[in-house]
Amino acid sequence: MSMPSIPSPHGDSLQEQWHPLCRSADLRDGGEAVPFDVRWRGHVCRAFAIRFRGQVRAYLNRCSHVAMEMDWQPNRFFDVTGQLLVCGAHGALFDPLSGRCVGGPGRGPLVAIEVRDDGVMVHWRSQYDLQPVVF
Repeated sequence: MSMPSIPSPHGDSLQEQWHPLCRSADLRDGGEAVPFDVRWRGHVCRAFAIRFRGQVRAYLNRCSHVAMEMDWQPNRFFDVTGQLLVCGAHGALFDPLSGRCVGGPGRGPLVAIEVRDDGVMVHWRSQYDLQPVVF
């Protein structure tokens, strides 16, 4: 879904803009993620947004252990307790709010994507090495 970007009210450069991602109601606490595609460092990658303890976070869908997608079922990243994000391939565990690896074979934090939730829509922010995919 290609939607127009919204310039930041803070006067960011053209490379740093806010892009519509989903409706706020699409993200349930501890529920399924909303996937989206980004161009990260020149490569098209999947990313995902989740809500945890009322806060929205987004990350590249790449485990820090091995650069492969993490969801253990489509758009499912939370472990059985609903408290941690888990890599379905190797079991690395990540804090949903910080992306920090808290267990398993992970080698650092997940790559975070800045998001904002205005209560109606969730937007993600592009940066110099993180851009929307243009079809």
